[in-house]
Amino acid sequence: MSDFPDKVPELKNDFIERLEKAQTPEELHSIRVGFLGKKGKVTQLLKSIGGLPETMRPEAGQRLNVLRREMEALLEERKTSLEAETFLKKERQEKIDVTLPSRWRPWGGCHPVEQVTHEAVEIFASLGFTVAFGPEMENDYYNFEALNIPPHHPARDMQDTFYVENGLLLRTHTSPVEVRALRRWGAPIRIIVPGKVYRRDNDPTHSPMFHQLEGLLVDENVSVAELKGCLEAFVGRIFGRTLDVRYRASYFPFTEPSIEMDVECVACGGKNQDCRICKGTGWLEIAGSGMSHPNVLVAGGVDPSKYNGFAWGMGLDRIAMLKYGLDDLRIFFEGDLPFLTGGGQSLR
Repeated sequence: MSDFPDKVPELKNDFIERLEKAQTPEELHSIRVGFLGKKGKVTQLLKSIGGLPETMRPEAGQRLNVLRREMEALLEERKTSLEAETFLKKERQEKIDVTLPSRWRPWGGCHPVEQVTHEAVEIFASLGFTVAFGPEMENDYYNFEALNIPPHHPARDMQDTFYVENGLLLRTHTSPVEVRALRRWGAPIRIIVPGKVYRRDNDPTHSPMFHQLEGLLVDENVSVAELKGCLEAFVGRIFGRTLDVRYRASYFPFTEPSIEMDVECVACGGKNQDCRICKGTGWLEIAGSGMSHPNVLVAGGVDPSKYNGFAWGMGLDRIAMLKYGLDDLRIFFEGDLPFLTGGGQSLR
């Protein structure tokens, strides 16, 4: 170890030479480990001090500790310098010319179902109806019992319901708003209720979330003829032409009598046995309706001996399907931009 005094400046010069060549954080880390790590050159030299004469040991230890501190300071300084250089390089590469014109973004469009909803609202508004809304998270009373569907009623099996906590559920139809509106405003009343409803269903003509349009009119001496008049006026205007219609007896707990409304097939008019829309029947069901059941009026706080009325419910997604000539409503909810924006062919 007689050459110990010469090893310190040699070690420092070697360190500085390598440090000046370092261009990345990885290279700096390698230098730190090579000189100051557990097996680094400075560390090994510190361990060899024990082989020096006793009189030389204090000075040797002091010189190596000073060298270690200098190396750590130089490493930190070089690290700061490299970070600054990297930042400036990145800033030059990612420089933004603020004088350039902005990039064009296409305008969004109104969803087809939303378009049909707006059209339907405008049509019924012209017939004197006002729009009402209600909660999508409903309780059992308004969704079922107030609509003449008690707990034991088999009609509950017709609607596969999404139940949530605390006795709440996702409404299976927009009909709960009928009772809520009657309790709030009383009779006479004339409302439509557009909104989302939820059922455990998913196939080409059904979706677990879909859109309905409820209608309710309660007044004195209301007749089925007036119900038919409202629905037929709507059909003619939403499809842009007069269509043949037919009515079939049906059953809904909240109406009596109950009827379903069919319109002639908008695709083939009943002339194509292979029509994919009507399956050759020539008819398409678009609405369930009927005269409001007295029990529903009572639940809404209305005297059925003085007032009567009618109600209907129709699927707006199905109306949109028929209006735009589709055979699968799921395309409305799959994010198919060429179809939804009208800018190209459907992806399906």
